[in-house]
Amino acid sequence: MEVTLEELRGRLGEEGLVVLDVRSRAEFTGEDGYPCDPRQGHIPGAVHLDVQELLELAPEQIAARLPAGTEVVAYCHSGSRSAFAAQILRAAGYDARNYAGSWHEWSRDESLPSEAAK
Repeated sequence: MEVTLEELRGRLGEEGLVVLDVRSRAEFTGEDGYPCDPRQGHIPGAVHLDVQELLELAPEQIAARLPAGTEVVAYCHSGSRSAFAAQILRAAGYDARNYAGSWHEWSRDESLPSEAAK
């Protein structure tokens, strides 16, 4: 099951929920991004782990980065990389879901908070 914008908006900052940004470091910091997005940066409180790096980690290495027993909501720009990341995380034993709207959707709603490098 995927996470909707409404669900994530309501659960942002919830204990036991990890919002995982699997985009590149430059996308996460807001230094780079897709020109179709009105804002650059990331969802506040998100943990960054590039999907390319995630692919190279063994389950115990993932556990060192993401606490066991947490629910993970992965997002990227448009939901493709994060869908793949959620599959990897489920295979590693996590309760992981994809936010398919991802940054492309989040960045369009000015009422939603965002963070970027200063």
